[in-house]
Amino acid sequence: VQLQASGGGFVRPGGYLKLSCAVSISFHATNTMGWYRQAPGKQRELVAVFAGRGDKIYADSVKGRFTISRDNAKNTVSLQMNNLEPGDTGVYYCGLDQLYLGTRYEYWGQGTLVTVSS
Repeated sequence: VQLQASGGGFVRPGGYLKLSCAVSISFHATNTMGWYRQAPGKQRELVAVFAGRGDKIYADSVKGRFTISRDNAKNTVSLQMNNLEPGDTGVYYCGLDQLYLGTRYEYWGQGTLVTVSS
């Protein structure tokens, strides 16, 4: 399983960025899939994921500002980030997990840096 993330960069507070992730498997073969981030000195945290039957789960800190979407035909998952804040700075990872015979397998992309600063 391979994931390739792109779209990070530098933006001023209030700006926007869109991240994209190309996935090598069908979404139907995944348990959850989406975006996580790791700020300097902090643990990786969930930002937005598709779970179960396509339900979307967002971190409270990004609700109303970020939107996760996917293209089933192209096997891509995207994250539109609007009204960015300095607290959104971090390395963003796309990730997915699969469940197989009671075991959970995680897969991660290489990460893309998002910097929000004035």
